[in-house]
Amino acid sequence: MKSLIARIAPHHDPQGWFRGLAVTLVAGLFLTFSGAFGTDDAPLPARLAYWMGLMMVGYLWGAFVVRVFLRGQRAMGNRWVNGGLSALVMSVPLTVVVWAATRFFFNSNIPFDRLWMLFGPVLLVSLALTAINMLIDARSETVTDAGPNPPKFLERLPLKLRGAEIWAVEAEDHYLRLHTSKGQDLILMRLADAVAELEGIEGAQVHRSWWVARDAISDAKRGDGRATLTLKDGVEVPVSRTYAGQLRERGWI
Repeated sequence: MKSLIARIAPHHDPQGWFRGLAVTLVAGLFLTFSGAFGTDDAPLPARLAYWMGLMMVGYLWGAFVVRVFLRGQRAMGNRWVNGGLSALVMSVPLTVVVWAATRFFFNSNIPFDRLWMLFGPVLLVSLALTAINMLIDARSETVTDAGPNPPKFLERLPLKLRGAEIWAVEAEDHYLRLHTSKGQDLILMRLADAVAELEGIEGAQVHRSWWVARDAISDAKRGDGRATLTLKDGVEVPVSRTYAGQLRERGWI
């Protein structure tokens, strides 16, 4: 009778708390309908009240333990060590709660001095739910850290330019000349389509035939009403009046 699966690793973000609560409720329903730990002979309403009550107590107590005792300097460096430690800390008082709830709902005759008989099952269930919650958290963090997808245009780079930084894209008839940190090459594509697929890289169209990446500019010159950008490889890119105003506002020239 340990269903006090104290929802380990509680979160400070709303989504994390809701995920933890969902795991707690699902576990409580599973233990209820499976009649876990010898409770299958009890009426369904009693089992439901018993397991769901223990699960909610475990959820709240687990949140308190992790937040108060296992945050900051008090927590060890390894997250799995933290999880095991928090489950151990939670299981001690929860064993007493399970003992009391079992006596109340099922008229258990386990004497108080035999509490150690319940501690093992309580700790086992706490560790199981702790692991489930931590795995869910880890998966969520992985998705978050993955970030946005890279610009689609990078998939069009020829093999010899894969992994290079895109400095500029220059229109030449029906082709585009790619200026990159690994050299140049041509691909068949319209500049307008390329500009759309370059979204995600800080850059701008500076001429009807040129798109330039902000980090690729090593120098910018203005004179006689015209502006010129110099790329890292020394290539000079003209800036047309159509785009000059926007570039000045952005501090490019």
